[in-house]
Amino acid sequence: MRPQVVAHRGASHESAEHTLGAYLKALEQGAEALECDVRLTADGHLVCVHDRDLRRIASNKGVVSAMELAELNQLDFTSWKNPWGDLDDEAPDRDPERDGVLTLRRLLETVAGYERRVELAIETKHPTRYAGLVEKRTVELLQEFGWHGADSPARLMSFSYVALQRIRRLAPDLRVVMLIEHARHWPVLRPLVEDDWVIGPWVATLRKHPAFAQRLADSGREMHVWTVNTEAELQTCLDLGVQAVITDRPKFILELLGS
Repeated sequence: MRPQVVAHRGASHESAEHTLGAYLKALEQGAEALECDVRLTADGHLVCVHDRDLRRIASNKGVVSAMELAELNQLDFTSWKNPWGDLDDEAPDRDPERDGVLTLRRLLETVAGYERRVELAIETKHPTRYAGLVEKRTVELLQEFGWHGADSPARLMSFSYVALQRIRRLAPDLRVVMLIEHARHWPVLRPLVEDDWVIGPWVATLRKHPAFAQRLADSGREMHVWTVNTEAELQTCLDLGVQAVITDRPKFILELLGS
């Protein structure tokens, strides 16, 4: 069985990451799951933003956790992706709904109302000034949708072992993914990670350390690999029998898989 194709921050190779427009494009392209990062605003809203601050994606020095949602709504989250857009007469007008800051609630509503089943891979970002409140609010929101049980389309991911422990206490049946950036981290994590936790290694680490990659594959654990954007990276995942590939280029990866 081929791996599930997960759109990393939406169709982020083509569209500004974490915008509703990027996720809708990924769905149109056939992505089977959507990946997002979540942070908590100063007034308690979960928003889909990767970086701690907004310099890279909104040309603003503000820190997400110190800003309110209304402030974020005033910012442009798409121009960085196409800095010459103002000179393009054929470029579409900015759509605040599709191009502005995206709340996790709005993304969940989009998935819930979509015409086919779509899964979600939600990463809680750490470190953060709100510590465990991020996981608490995320689980509470999933509970509103009835998505906190074993049949939930959502799974929660983190590089923080403590964060995943917290999620398991709040929602014992939710699937969790232990993200791993470097092979040297695994010997420390291996005795701690529960048998039913998914492992989420970086594809560059798998390619750099093939023996480590094979040990993970041989362990029988489910693997969701990030960020898979080339044919060679996809082949590595296919050779290892991974269950999901997280990619900026869902259309390209689906075409390579013949889907």
